[in-house]
Amino acid sequence: MEKEIKILVVDDEERIRRLLRMYLEREQYMIDEAENGEEALALALENDYDLILLDLMLPGKDGIEVCKQLREKKATPVIMLTAKGEEANRVQGFEAGTDDYIVKPFSPREVVLRVKALLRRTANSPYVPTDTTARDVLVFPHLTIDHDAHRVTADGHEVSLTPKEYELLHFLAKSPDKVFDREQLLKEVWHYEFFGDLRTVDTHVKRLREKLNKVSPAAAKMIVTVWGVGYKFEVVNE
Repeated sequence: MEKEIKILVVDDEERIRRLLRMYLEREQYMIDEAENGEEALALALENDYDLILLDLMLPGKDGIEVCKQLREKKATPVIMLTAKGEEANRVQGFEAGTDDYIVKPFSPREVVLRVKALLRRTANSPYVPTDTTARDVLVFPHLTIDHDAHRVTADGHEVSLTPKEYELLHFLAKSPDKVFDREQLLKEVWHYEFFGDLRTVDTHVKRLREKLNKVSPAAAKMIVTVWGVGYKFEVVNE
């Protein structure tokens, strides 16, 4: 039996919550709602949602703060909704750990498609194939990346990563010893052209290393900083 998909919709406008609920329930998703940042964070920490649609401009804690505090405890996929389309706001969202970004006004059908796409990229989704015969797996000393299941294990311990953290690790690991600058990583992993602030890459690398280091310092050392250039994945044989 397929697992029920639970989504938290966070927006201070009841009209938008009702619209998103209607479209998402048509896809047989279970929907919870929150109208402010404090309520959203409490629900997100108490429940295991498969995805959160999170408005940026909220009363109390804004979406950026909610996402930052959520990321300290959980890797739940987050799509940020905002009326602000400026680059600075997108950078803020990605730095906070957002996995995707939709600017208002939006088409509800587009939101549903983006939700489905993000769910397909997460390990807990029923869309992930489990019985494939030729699995897409990268195996290194201390680290295994099962791309079909979007699962990472380091020294036998499963590592809980956000979709973007996973995509960054997988992209680097596919090309061991190849150095990528931050602009390349933003284009390939985030599919977004930045011409200013590149800190979002550094933020994600830092989080990725911290999560790996908790279970395997050797695996964490595989993500190497090449000073003045960018980052690379270096195989550790020890």
